[in-house]
Amino acid sequence: MYMEIRNSKTEMPLFKVKGEKFIFAVQMKLQGKCRVVGENRMEKIKLTDICNPKQWKTIPTSELLEDGYPVYGANGIIGYYSEFNHKNPVITVTCRGATCGTINITVPKSYVTGNAMCLDDVRSDIYMEYLYYCLKHYNFNNVISGSAQPQITRQGMEKIYVTIGSHNEQMDIVDKLKKVENVIGLKKQELKQLDTFVKSRFVEMFGDPVANDKEWTTLPLEEACKTIVDCPHSTPSYTTENTGFMCIRTSIVKKNKILWDDIEYIPEDEFIKRIQRKKPEIGDVVYTREGAILGIAAIIDRECNVALGQRSMLLSPDANKCLSEFLCVAMNCDSFLDNALKGIAGSASPHINVGDIKSFKMIMPPIELQNQFADFVQQVDKSK
Repeated sequence: MYMEIRNSKTEMPLFKVKGEKFIFAVQMKLQGKCRVVGENRMEKIKLTDICNPKQWKTIPTSELLEDGYPVYGANGIIGYYSEFNHKNPVITVTCRGATCGTINITVPKSYVTGNAMCLDDVRSDIYMEYLYYCLKHYNFNNVISGSAQPQITRQGMEKIYVTIGSHNEQMDIVDKLKKVENVIGLKKQELKQLDTFVKSRFVEMFGDPVANDKEWTTLPLEEACKTIVDCPHSTPSYTTENTGFMCIRTSIVKKNKILWDDIEYIPEDEFIKRIQRKKPEIGDVVYTREGAILGIAAIIDRECNVALGQRSMLLSPDANKCLSEFLCVAMNCDSFLDNALKGIAGSASPHINVGDIKSFKMIMPPIELQNQFADFVQQVDKSK
């Protein structure tokens, strides 16, 4: 697939794209920032002019059934009910909680609760899957409100604009996006297999980091690291401008990697405030400690001006005792998370305490073995 991209306003050529950059180009197109050479002009329209965003009555959990019509909550199907409020599929936008802005299309004859905004009465010339992709690639940060609990309101939806072309053009874009997503899906499967390969190699060399079945010496993590610090307990002030100062949300922290393409920016003064305890450096390990995305470790693998967002901590391994690659994979083991959630006292906890991580006695194999594992991980990364 190939496209030549031009600026929407000046008509000056921007770039030609194919392969992986294709989906980025389509995202720009959907946002009205560019157009494809040879396409018809597209119109930017207010979302609320082409559909009716509505929250329906929420069903108490006690009334959910084990069988019946599927019930959609904030994050997909949560149970079943004896009635449905949507005969046909409908686009939903998660409007409460940490996953605000998540887009789904329901199955026919389903019930959608008030934790998701339904886009009812979509205009007849709008292809539903096209609108789905428009919103799937939309940045909802300027729409989400609320501090204690993020939310999206009908008033917030008034701020959203989408770019609409002819019905045939909408279908053509959807067809291209589906093909690209299929390629991406295959690549993700390959990456998952490589991650499993790394995990298997870790267990083969070192065993389980909690059970310590290979009887390595152990060391509290605060002694194996130069520094372990908590994140600032405040919400970052994000900006859409590329300031050169980045902030890591927990949503972009995945096992053993950070999704740098999804990084967001903050003003310089906000960055300075957020690095008072420690400026993240290459080789440091970010560990999520609270919320829906909890107990995930990833290495900062590049030199950059980046700060922690919320609900995370930062570990700086002492390279004479513990290597980043070793520590990151060890902290991503299921047994490590299970142990961290119990805490030192052994009680269940909805979040991970920094003090518990500091005092956890991590296995410390010889640094030579850790180096061998780090070399293995770096070789695997080259295949990604």
